[in-house]
Amino acid sequence: MRGRAIKLSAPRRLVCDLMRFSIGVPRVTVQRQMNLDPLQRARIAQISRPSWTVLFLKGYALLCRETPELRRAYVKLPRPQLYEYPESVASIAHEREHDGERAVLLSKIKSPERLPIPELATLIDAARSRPVMEIKEFRRALKVARMPGPIRWLLMWLGLNLGSRRAHYFGTFQLSVYSGLGAESLNPLTPLTTLLNYGPISESGSVTVRIHYDHRVMDGANVARALERFEAILNGDVADEVLNLAQGETVQAPPLSRKTK
Repeated sequence: MRGRAIKLSAPRRLVCDLMRFSIGVPRVTVQRQMNLDPLQRARIAQISRPSWTVLFLKGYALLCRETPELRRAYVKLPRPQLYEYPESVASIAHEREHDGERAVLLSKIKSPERLPIPELATLIDAARSRPVMEIKEFRRALKVARMPGPIRWLLMWLGLNLGSRRAHYFGTFQLSVYSGLGAESLNPLTPLTTLLNYGPISESGSVTVRIHYDHRVMDGANVARALERFEAILNGDVADEVLNLAQGETVQAPPLSRKTK
């Protein structure tokens, strides 16, 4: 059967290049079934409810701040070694319309653990709504994607293996979710040390949360303990910040009953 050849667009080449470098990462997944009822009730208490993406981003950034392994990367220059960053840089996947097709593009947020939830929400909303070519990271990625293959691959290899530049160009962790579409990814790929995703969140706050991690950097037991701590942070520090967002504009929330750690 004869079909037609379709030239790879810049966004498709960008995804192909990311997969080219992601496929060699020995990635393992650890998941935890979480009960986020305290955070769910804190969120419901707000008239302007922050998105779950923002809440998970803030919680994971706080987790990374106290867990050095989550701020490390395996790099090959000047020799194979682990490189640890003092702060996190989040890489967030967005589906955007560009030149008549849907494209997956990555925005970055430096030190999200230091930013309040409303500021994180503003940054994410801007990446989702502003014209694609007005976003610096999108514009730069699409520019590189239009270069010849060998040049793209060399630039990406250097960016991923020079510890001092890796976080600047790629971030320290990635957040990618489809839960708003009622679906979840079971085996996402990324060249970064960890990728966080989660499934649909029930009315009771039950949700499956996964950390996909580079086994060269850490082991599964570290990640399992991190997920347990992550649940406590979401129901603790993040829920408290949500409750304090706009106390003068909140509706009455049911009392929170959470276990102390």
